[in-house]
Amino acid sequence: MSADAAVPNHDSDHPAATTAATTAATTAAAKAETATRAGKGGERVVAVIELGSTGIRLLIASVDEGGDYRVLDHAGKPSRVGRDVFTNGVVSREVTRECIAILAGFKELLRGYGIGPAEARVVATSALREAGNRDTFIDRVALQTGFHVDIIEDLEENHLMYLAVVHALSDERRILTRANALILEVGGGSTEIMLLRRGRMVASHSLRIGTVRIDEFVRGTGQVAASLRQFLEDNVRTACDLLDEELSLEGIKTFIVIGSDARLAAARRATERAEQYSIVPRDDYVRFVEEIGALSTEEAVARLGVSWSDAESLGSGLTIQRLFLERTGAEQVIVPSVSIREGLLHTLATGPDPEHEEEMHRQITASAISLGRKFHFDEDHALQVATLALGLFEALRREHGLGARERLLLEVAGILHDIGTFIRTSGHHKHSEYIIQNSEIFGLSLNESAVVANVARYHRKGQPTNTHVNYIALSREDRTVVRKLAAMLRIADALDRGHDQRVSAVAVERREDRLVIRVSGKDGGPSPDLSLERLSLGEKGDMFEDVFGMEPVLA
Repeated sequence: MSADAAVPNHDSDHPAATTAATTAATTAAAKAETATRAGKGGERVVAVIELGSTGIRLLIASVDEGGDYRVLDHAGKPSRVGRDVFTNGVVSREVTRECIAILAGFKELLRGYGIGPAEARVVATSALREAGNRDTFIDRVALQTGFHVDIIEDLEENHLMYLAVVHALSDERRILTRANALILEVGGGSTEIMLLRRGRMVASHSLRIGTVRIDEFVRGTGQVAASLRQFLEDNVRTACDLLDEELSLEGIKTFIVIGSDARLAAARRATERAEQYSIVPRDDYVRFVEEIGALSTEEAVARLGVSWSDAESLGSGLTIQRLFLERTGAEQVIVPSVSIREGLLHTLATGPDPEHEEEMHRQITASAISLGRKFHFDEDHALQVATLALGLFEALRREHGLGARERLLLEVAGILHDIGTFIRTSGHHKHSEYIIQNSEIFGLSLNESAVVANVARYHRKGQPTNTHVNYIALSREDRTVVRKLAAMLRIADALDRGHDQRVSAVAVERREDRLVIRVSGKDGGPSPDLSLERLSLGEKGDMFEDVFGMEPVLA
């Protein structure tokens, strides 16, 4: 992917753009010519819009038949949504009108590329996630512009960031796999963090530390610069202490920062430049942050050529990055030229890509295993139960009618079903539900995590009832999925009742109203003594019989 050199930059993230260039790029003739060129050879034109805390930004790209894309145009306007929400909890009428006006302008820009508002992918991040009147805001936007806004969760935001980073570093995959890595993005309302152990996801977190949120805190409390620095240090130290429990930050050798602040630092201090990323030595990055921190807002605007709104948050954003950097062992900072919008473009361009889906599967299960280790789970038992559950899932496809996503949720539930024993063995299924429901599993939405939590809850003892609040809060479709997956998980757990992995594989045979389960011993050897498993299956098989109409029995 490379940006079309013929199309100038409209995005406020790129302060070098000029008024003349913007005017030239938005002429109808230029847009029509570019759209015609993009439409040749089976290419299609797509658009993504992000409603962030500090601005509304648009990317337009052409996608070829192979799933590669190139940016044709981009535009951006500052927005006060974050300041409204982080101060008053709602988006004001005035700011709502401003947002609608900006989106109406984008609608006209898209018209030149033959893209209607319903065809654009429009997402909103932390500010609108927290807005008390977000439903009203979304409805007004839809009625007055035709754009349909999706509020994405913080974990999905991390997912999209990860996709954008991986795509930007695709020619240098060793950057992510040769050492432990931290990916950081400081936004207006939150700071997104991903920890990777040699390319495998360990943890994904969204912290309520953001430049706009901090600026509003300072204005409200009258903090001076020294107090602000202490405030940031205290918050980052607390966050880093928690991250250290999941992956030693001193062992982080690859430090990746996303965002316009980081791109500004890279533009002035990078020693290596590639097409889609730059590298800045650690000490140079720290010195740049210290220099910027000494500037007033007026000085930053004059010396750096950034907008006033960007200059207000520049110092705090860079300071947060420096504080995290200093806790790691990284000797350089890698700055990809990407944002959440490139992650969205990637998903639109590639669609269901088997290779990508397999990679995400590995990252999600790695995140689940990392969560289990945090709570000292019995890893051998957990992986065994997950494997047996997947064997049942494959054998019973005709009966359950579920797909790949539900299969993944069953695997995650199998990995984490006993995690609640960390709190207490008695009632551990309820504790498992609580931990999963309140943890972050990379790649899963909040709703998917809720499904996993419920499946884990019902791996033993009672079945779901309408008095169980977390279960009844799910949609009817998800409740059905929970019952099917939990029924299979109970059987799998019964087959490793002794936590000794004596059963290595399962096969099933349907006999009228019975499901006969045949098992193999370790390494495919003869079946072991299954007395304990038979007893456990008799205790746990009732839910399976209720859901699938067959009594499970061991051969």
